[in-house]
Amino acid sequence: MGFYTDCVHAGQKPDEKTGAVITPIFQTSTYRQDGIGKHRGYEYARTANPTREALERNVAALEKGKHGLAYSSGMAATDTILRLVAPGDEVVVTANVYGGTYRLFEMVLKQYGITFHFVDTAELSEVERVLNSKTKLVYLESPTNPVLRVTDIRKVSEMAHAVGARVCVDNTFMSPYLQTPLELGADIVVHSTTKFLNGHSDMVGGIVVLNDDATAQKLRFLQNAVGAVPGPMDCFLALRGTKTLAVRMRQHEENARVLATYLAGHKGIARVNYPGLPDHPHHALAQQQARGFGAIISFDVGSLERADHVLQSVRVFTLAESLGGVESLISHPATMTHGSVPEAQRVKLGVTPGLVRISVGIEDVDDLQADLDNALRA
Repeated sequence: MGFYTDCVHAGQKPDEKTGAVITPIFQTSTYRQDGIGKHRGYEYARTANPTREALERNVAALEKGKHGLAYSSGMAATDTILRLVAPGDEVVVTANVYGGTYRLFEMVLKQYGITFHFVDTAELSEVERVLNSKTKLVYLESPTNPVLRVTDIRKVSEMAHAVGARVCVDNTFMSPYLQTPLELGADIVVHSTTKFLNGHSDMVGGIVVLNDDATAQKLRFLQNAVGAVPGPMDCFLALRGTKTLAVRMRQHEENARVLATYLAGHKGIARVNYPGLPDHPHHALAQQQARGFGAIISFDVGSLERADHVLQSVRVFTLAESLGGVESLISHPATMTHGSVPEAQRVKLGVTPGLVRISVGIEDVDDLQADLDNALRA
């Protein structure tokens, strides 16, 4: 089926008992069993829930994957993936990764004997420099949060597989509407379903998609054993969101292209990061491996004071963390999403005090541009 059709129908069918078109919210913690060792496929809601399973099947289909596993947050999903590596193993990570991912890797998991190499994965020579026989996982963000550098997923996957390592791609920024990493050679895809998949800023969740049966079995065991699963209401909300993913992403990106061009021509801005701009260093690669450029833009206004003034002056954009909702959001990465990253490292990565990140929503683009213009002029 086509992508728009899969968004609406994949992994779901009308309820057999009632004929309900929308997957019901199975708000239960446990299930009646017919006898010892006899049940109807469900024993306990941490282990399985029909609403959750519908979401897992749906997103797996959108990502062109075989298995989907839903979690209580994007970070819970990432943490479970990292349980595939062991003490003494090494992990290569995109340097400009989301601050929460950096915090999990460097401040939590590092103490368990895992070595993390944070490198600019957009530079293949940097990846090659740290790959070795101990590397078990390469964890990529592409485009990165928030400076939007793009990694060649296909080539890095080939390099990683040559040393026996898996490749995981955080595809939250792009969504499967614009990019499907499994088709580029990656082994695992992870999302914060909180963002574009849900699209309405009213739930928190995560999901993992992959094709390998054995790895999926391990992750399914961990999903149940660790228990960081989403509730059925959150799954229902995310599943409602994916139905309109295609039409939303089309408008998100259309608006983002207009605003990126406007910002690039503004004399008060030192730097604009958006892969859709022709002068972006990875513009050609982004065109090659994705079907668009996304709805996240970051730009540097030169100082913390100016950034604060812009953040306080907008009226249509909302100052808030997160991204991917139908409403446009504006944030300050250095103090919000990347506050856990040491200052010197932040600045080296381009997360400067003057950097502002916007998640472009689906409002009238003229209103969004006027809002930014007013804030920047002020």
